[in-house]
Amino acid sequence: MVGEVESPDFVHLRVHSEYNIADSTIKVKQLSQAVADRDMAAVALTDSANLFGLIKFYQSCVGSGIKPLIGADLRYTSIVESQGVPEVCRLAVLAMNGEGYKNLLKLVSEAYVGAETRAVLNREQIFAHSGGLLVLCGARQGEVGRSLIKGDRQLARTLASEWSAVFGNRFYLELVRSGRVDEQRHVAAAVALALDMDLPVVATNDVCFLDAEDFEAHETRVCIHDGRVLDDPRRERRYSAEQYLKTPEEMARLFADIPEALANTLEIAKRCNVQLQLGRYFLPNYPVPDGLTLEVYLERCARVGLKERLQALAEWGELDRPTEEYEARLTYELGVIHQMGFPGYFLIVMEFISWARQQDIPVGPGRGSGAGSLVAYALGITNLDPIRYDLLFERFLNPERVSMPDFDIDFCMEGRDRVIAHVCERYGQEAVSQIITFGTMAAKAVVRDVARVQGKPYGLADKLSKLIPFEVGMTLTRAVQQSAELKEFIAGSEEVSEIMDMAYALEGIVRGVGRHAGGVVIAPSALTDFVPLYVDDQSGGLISQFDKDDVESAGLVKFDFLGLKTLTVIDWAVKAINGSRATGDEPLDIERIPLDDPATFELLKSGETTAVFQLESRGMKDLIRRLGPDRIDDIVALVALFRPGPLQSGAVEDYINRKHGREAVRLPHP
Repeated sequence: MVGEVESPDFVHLRVHSEYNIADSTIKVKQLSQAVADRDMAAVALTDSANLFGLIKFYQSCVGSGIKPLIGADLRYTSIVESQGVPEVCRLAVLAMNGEGYKNLLKLVSEAYVGAETRAVLNREQIFAHSGGLLVLCGARQGEVGRSLIKGDRQLARTLASEWSAVFGNRFYLELVRSGRVDEQRHVAAAVALALDMDLPVVATNDVCFLDAEDFEAHETRVCIHDGRVLDDPRRERRYSAEQYLKTPEEMARLFADIPEALANTLEIAKRCNVQLQLGRYFLPNYPVPDGLTLEVYLERCARVGLKERLQALAEWGELDRPTEEYEARLTYELGVIHQMGFPGYFLIVMEFISWARQQDIPVGPGRGSGAGSLVAYALGITNLDPIRYDLLFERFLNPERVSMPDFDIDFCMEGRDRVIAHVCERYGQEAVSQIITFGTMAAKAVVRDVARVQGKPYGLADKLSKLIPFEVGMTLTRAVQQSAELKEFIAGSEEVSEIMDMAYALEGIVRGVGRHAGGVVIAPSALTDFVPLYVDDQSGGLISQFDKDDVESAGLVKFDFLGLKTLTVIDWAVKAINGSRATGDEPLDIERIPLDDPATFELLKSGETTAVFQLESRGMKDLIRRLGPDRIDDIVALVALFRPGPLQSGAVEDYINRKHGREAVRLPHP
C-alpha cells in the first residue's frame, strides 16, 4: 500500500497540521480523510521544524488508504543578506527511504538541541544530513527564491548550483501561486532559471487549512498565537485565503501553463517510500553478569527476592498463604514476562528503584496495575504483597493483549530529579529524555481567546467562560446541552454567537507544548535513531517530539518517574519523629506501621484527609464520611469507587448501604 501512487493528477507536498502551532487549523485525522475525499492518493506533512504529529499522521493515512509522505519545513541561515545580516530562509525536505528518515530525525532534533538560534539550522547541517532526502527549495522564502526576487540572478544561479551539487536530482525549484506578495514574480524568474539550468520544478500550495471558508478561523488561530487582534491594521498579513487543500482540478487550472510542475508532484510521491516499523520494542541494554542471559538473571533475582520476602512475612506473622502458592505464581509470571520479551524492563526498573532507596530517596509502595505482579514485589519494585490482596497479574501483563508494561513509580519530589540524573548517567545522556505533551484549546479557554482576538469586551468573555461547567473533558457542545443559562446567553447576544461560532471551529486544536509530568524514555542507542528531540522552553531540558503514545509506537519504552509531594511530607515527618526520640528507642519505620490502628480510622471517618494522597478532594471527603472506613480494604474500595463509572451507576450507594447493613449482600456467583 505504501508503494506506487496511481492518481493521474496531483499530490500536495507542503501541508501544515495543527502541530504547526503558529499557523494551521488542520487536524491530522481530518487531513487523511480530506485527501481521500479529494481523490488524491498521497499527501506530505511538513510542519515547521517539528515532527510532533508524524506517527498520528502516518497511522491515519495508512488507515485511510493514503500514502503518507514524511517531511518537515526547515528554517536555515542563508548566505543571502538583508542590510548586512544573513536572512533566515525556508525549505521543505521529504524522506525518500530509511536513510532519509533517520537524517530527518537528526535535522529536526538539531534545530533545537545545541542550536544557536531556536528552530534555525545552517546550510552545512542540512548538507551533512542530505542522504535519502529530497528538497523543495522554499519558493519565494528559500534563498534561491529571495535572490530571484531581489533581481540577483547570478547569486540565485550560484546557490541553485550548490544545492544541486549536494542533492543532485533530488533538488526541486518550488512554485507557489497563493496570491501573496512577490509570488508571481518569483514563479516567472524560477521557471526561467529552471530552463536555463535544467532543474525540475514542482507546484505546491503551502496548505494551512482544509477549506476556503476556514480562512477566518485560521487567521484567528494565528492572532491567538501572535497575541494580536484580527482587525489590527498594523498586523502582518502573512497568509492568503488560497492556502487551502485544493483539489487536483483546482491545482491543474492554477498551473495549466506549467504542467511539468504538477506531474512532478506525482513523481516525488513515487520516489518517497518510507515505511515505519511501528509496534516493535527496543529496550535499553541492561548489563547482566558474564555468561548469563536477561531471562536467567531476572529469574535468579526474583527467586532470591521472594525468599527474602517470605522470610520477612513469616517473622511478622503475615504469611497466611502456603509458600507453594507464591512459588507457583512466580513461575507463571516469569514465564509470561519471558514470553513477551520484557525481562530487561523489570531489571531496569529494579535497578533505579534500588539505587533510589540506597540514596535514601523515598519511593512509593506501588500503585496501579503493576502492584499485581509478584515478580515486582520480589524485586523490590513494589512493597505490596499481591497474593495477600488477591491482585491480578493479568491487569499488568497479558499475552492476549500485547502492550508495554507500565509501572507508575512515585518518588519524593525532592529526590526525583536525582533518580533521572542517575538513569542518564547509567544509560548515556544521548539515550535518555523526558516526553512531550500537547495542550489543546479547551472549552473555557478557547472562548476567552476568541473573544480577545475579535476585540470583544473582557466582561462578556468572562461571563461566557464562567457559564461553561467546570468539568474535565467538558466540550462546548456538552456545555450548551447541560446549561440552559448558557444557551439563553448565546441566543440573546449576537456578539456571543460570533464568539461561539469561531470557538467551535478552533476547539480541541493543539495550542502549545509542555513536558509530561513523569514520563522518561530510555533508548538502547542515541534517541535520534528512534525519535526526534525538542528542548523544553521553561526548563531547557531534553524532551522527545513524540508524545507518550507515539514514543511507544516508535518502539521505545516509557518509564513513569512521578514526583509526589505526599512522599516528601511523610519523609519529613518520619525524620522529625525519629530525630526527637530518646536514645535507644526503636525508630519509626513507615513501611511497618499497623494497618488496623483505630485512631487512624477515626480520623479518616471525620473526613479530615487534606494532604492524604487520593483522599483529599471535596467529593472524596464526602464519600469517606458516608462510607465510614474502618479497615484497609475500605480505603482500597474508596479509591476504586471514586471514578465516573461507579459514581454514575449507583454502585457507590450499593456499597455504602451493604457495608452498613441497610441492604443484603447478594453475590452473583458462589
